[in-house]
Amino acid sequence: MKKRTAAILSAVALFLTLAVGHAPAAEKLPPLGKDVTIWFDTGGPVGGPYNTIVQNGATQAASDLGCDLKLLYSDWNPERMIENFKTALAARPDGIVVMGHPGDGAYAPFIQEAFDAGVLVTCVDTNLPKALEKYKSRGFGSIGTDPDIMGTTLAREALVRSGLKKGDRAFIWGLKRLEERGRRALAMIRTLEEAGLVVDYIEISPEVDKDTAMGVPIVTAYLSSHPDCKMMLIDHGALTSQMENFLKAAGVGPDAIFVGGFSLSPATASAIENGYVDLVSEMQPYLLGYLSVAQIVLTKKYGFTGLEIDTGGGLVHKGNIALVAPLAKKGIR
Repeated sequence: MKKRTAAILSAVALFLTLAVGHAPAAEKLPPLGKDVTIWFDTGGPVGGPYNTIVQNGATQAASDLGCDLKLLYSDWNPERMIENFKTALAARPDGIVVMGHPGDGAYAPFIQEAFDAGVLVTCVDTNLPKALEKYKSRGFGSIGTDPDIMGTTLAREALVRSGLKKGDRAFIWGLKRLEERGRRALAMIRTLEEAGLVVDYIEISPEVDKDTAMGVPIVTAYLSSHPDCKMMLIDHGALTSQMENFLKAAGVGPDAIFVGGFSLSPATASAIENGYVDLVSEMQPYLLGYLSVAQIVLTKKYGFTGLEIDTGGGLVHKGNIALVAPLAKKGIR
């Protein structure tokens, strides 16, 4: 039986060797994105922890597909995002990728102008639902995660993990002023208040949005006047990445306050490992960059309609941070 089995295996190996040896070589195809130019607004500042990961994904996609990528930076300022869109549109590229923070109303006339001029547009991070409905058949896509779902999921898991009870105090730092983006903060507030917690809310100012270092006095002042705060939920990836520094400046040690936030970065991964951040909801921003560039190229070349892709990557905490920390340090997760 052993000899027969060996003979069969030898025959199979010989067949595979001959088959591979005679298989036709795969045709060498030109880069799909050759001669395609895309302008991409990364949303944040140069070197920002969150938008740099978005940028890394976009840059890799441009390299893989062979297209020309122009990067823009908006310091998370909605007005600057609109100005950057106008600048990009004036250059008449093949496509433009935007962050949806300014909202449908602010973008509407310029997206209309873009499609009328044959310039493709797609959005990432924050959806533009009216634009998606109107232009999806012409290539407008939405890549990200629903903010209401993200906010609710993070807040519910934070309640379970923290063990907070009715009457306990929590702090939420968010962006309610932004039409679609603000739904995430509203979801967190609603979830905690329904659980009976006392919720203090502070709006992230445009100045802090641009420069996270300016968040130090806000956190220290709040904790000084609310020493009974047991939970902090930070609706901002760059600010989440600075929570270890903020808490140290306020004289708060690791694991003293339950902290939840959004988006990984090297600093956030370190803060989780050190006990200053307990829970992070990750949208996987690398995919925002990569898939939106691919979307523009595929639509330009083949006329594919817009893609709606949920990039939600679940929740990261001390129990699983070791799996993704190396990728966070590389600017991929």
